[in-house]
Amino acid sequence: MAEIFTAIGLMSGTSMDGIDVAMLETDGEGMVVRRQNLSVPYDPAFRDRLKHGLEDAKAIMKRDERPGSLAGLERDLTLRHADAVRAFLSENNILPDGIDVVGFHGQTVLHRPDEALTVQIGDGALLSREIGIPVVYDMRANDMAHGGQGAPLVPVYHAALTRNLDNPRWPVCFVNIGGISNLTCVGADGAIVAFDSGPGNTLIDQWVEAQAGIPFDQGGRIASEGRVLPALADRYLASPFFTDEKRRSLDRNDFLPPEGGDAELSDGARTLAYVTAAAIFRSAGHLEEMPKTFVICGGGRHNDTIMGDLRNEAERIGAVLLTAEQAGFDGDAMEAEAWAYLAVRSLKGLPLTFPGTTGVEKPVTGGIVAVFDAIGPCSQH
Repeated sequence: MAEIFTAIGLMSGTSMDGIDVAMLETDGEGMVVRRQNLSVPYDPAFRDRLKHGLEDAKAIMKRDERPGSLAGLERDLTLRHADAVRAFLSENNILPDGIDVVGFHGQTVLHRPDEALTVQIGDGALLSREIGIPVVYDMRANDMAHGGQGAPLVPVYHAALTRNLDNPRWPVCFVNIGGISNLTCVGADGAIVAFDSGPGNTLIDQWVEAQAGIPFDQGGRIASEGRVLPALADRYLASPFFTDEKRRSLDRNDFLPPEGGDAELSDGARTLAYVTAAAIFRSAGHLEEMPKTFVICGGGRHNDTIMGDLRNEAERIGAVLLTAEQAGFDGDAMEAEAWAYLAVRSLKGLPLTFPGTTGVEKPVTGGIVAVFDAIGPCSQH
């Protein structure tokens, strides 16, 4: 019988809005039992520090460099993650020794797949010392070392979740709308193809923050009052990203928000919501077969305007479109759950990425394991 692990996953995504904590029981393969989860928002001042950190990160030439504010930011980010784990354990009356491993994503501050360079700040050894639990971190680097794009990493978890769907129409496509959107297509035979599909929430978030001083368009309300500006939408959708045969992973700076003079607030938000939805279906056109079932995950599913555009596109091609919750999952916790699942796979030496997900040469595992030792320093291997 396969060994079952109790794992916690930690995710701080490109939207930089906070830390998601989620717990699983899993064998790292087909057995997944989803447990409790918690979201811990960042305070506005820390979000500002993260944004400044993105600017400092542009100077990075090697993965271990931490120019400018990044060294201090990495430490403080890690301590916030430790606080989030402690809050989760306390809220659910769980002792640290009840958790086998924590999967720690950290915060992506630079992602240049064409240069085989990806940097997630977050000190796994410090986190393990703080919480007294083994931590698996830095799970993207080994993929890049073997020719992969370093993203997306969630697809192998999506594939495991398809086993819990009730008679789906195949192929099934999980769409995660975070700062960047990505999709995972799973065939009836279990074959996985995945790639980033375009800008997700990041353009809308940056637009409304710059124009209205608010961090995001809650529920798509601002967008609902505007209209799509075709010329502005076409400017994004004409990007070579959508026509290149080689799929590549995206950094949040690959698509930039409009200038203030390009649109008024609501029209800009409406147009960017349309771009988010249209980009997903345009990118899905690179799949060998258009999916018959779409499962929408991530923060973007809370934007009613984006969801309306997605439903229109799905209806046009005769596909079923479900939110994560309609499919029986938790769309807010899914990425954190995935990091718990990946941590277990890392401990077992199982592949995290595949040629069909990141373009890696062959299926590879990844991650560094930091193990807390009560009588000495944290060991890593």
